[in-house]
Amino acid sequence: MAAVMVGHDMFEEIVMAEERFHGEGYQEGYAEGSHVGVVEGRRYGSLHGAKIGSEIGYYLGFALTWQCLLQKCADERNSKKIRALNSLIRMIQKFPYEDPTYDKLQEDLGKIRGKFKQVCTMLNVQSDFRISTESSSLTF
Repeated sequence: MAAVMVGHDMFEEIVMAEERFHGEGYQEGYAEGSHVGVVEGRRYGSLHGAKIGSEIGYYLGFALTWQCLLQKCADERNSKKIRALNSLIRMIQKFPYEDPTYDKLQEDLGKIRGKFKQVCTMLNVQSDFRISTESSSLTF
């Protein structure tokens, strides 16, 4: 009877091996996928965060420069432009740079882009902002 039990246990191990290996493979794959996902997510977030930061920085530099230029020759015609520039600067200063979980980030970024285009129209300048992906420099 002991020989039958030993044979039965060995047969059961062979039958259950597929299930055991499937479970082990799943666990290893899940752990590896989680690690790769975190690394890929971090890289993706850094890349897109840098793009948004460059864009917002460009808008702020643009607005501050034009604000300085227009204040030197302040008249009634330039007061609307200065108010629009001040509005754009305030929007940029309120933008939540440090909070990547901010739920209205894209909405606020869209408002800043719209205000920037409005200011460019008022100043009669071209409003295209592009980041070249082939090189590390900005193109305007």
